[in-house]
Formats: sequence, C-alpha cells, structure tokens
Amino acid sequence: MLPQMQYLQVRISPGDTAVTSMAQEFVNAKIQPGKVVVFIKPSCPYCRKTQEILSQLPFKQGLLEFVDITATSHTSEIQDYLKQLTGARTVPRVFIGKDCIGGCTDLEVMQQNGELLVRLKQIGALQ
Repeated sequence: MLPQMQYLQVRISPGDTAVTSMAQEFVNAKIQPGKVVVFIKPSCPYCRKTQEILSQLPFKQGLLEFVDITATSHTSEIQDYLKQLTGARTVPRVFIGKDCIGGCTDLEVMQQNGELLVRLKQIGALQ
C-alpha cells in the first residue's frame, strides 16, 4: 500500500511578497562582517545553551547580538527565509560574520575543537 500523499497549498498575494521581503531585509540587516549574530527563540533550550556558550567569551562591545525572532509578528517568515539562506529554519541559527555555522550542536563542536576561537579572532570580534 502506498503512503498517502499530502499536498501543501500555497496562496500568494501581494502582501505575502512584502512580508517575505521584510523578513529578508530584517535578517540581512543583522548579518554583518566582523559580527556574531544568533537568531533565537527565548523558549528554546538550544538557544539558551548557545547564549550561555557565547556570553562567556570576551566579545568587543556590539559584536555579539542575539536576535529574538518571536519579538516580531513575522517569526514564521523569518524562519522561512533562514531556511532559504542556510538550509534550516530551526533556531538557533549562528552567523559568524556572513557565514552561518549552523546551530547549537555545531557551535559546541567548534568550541571543543578550538575552531570557534580561531574564527572569532579572524573576524576581529574578540577583545
């Protein structure tokens, strides 16, 4: 017996394009060379762990930002754009400069193998 197929119905209106554009502009404005940006949801345990790891490091003022995507009414659209940009819509999404390194597990691996400090020094984010 074949599994039942499910279809996603997509409805596009002019407003949807504006919202998608807003999400794209919002995310792209946050991601900057020389800065670490993490897109989070406060209720997410992996986001809290990521914040804990990064907050222990000696960042220069203004070069570490945690962006709460639930603080906007376009959370879903932001996650959709993050998926388009990075291949995943889950949070946290960690950007070192313009490069997405993944989520919490990826950050932990980089911390353990020393790559995290190397990358942060390369972009000049640490004191």
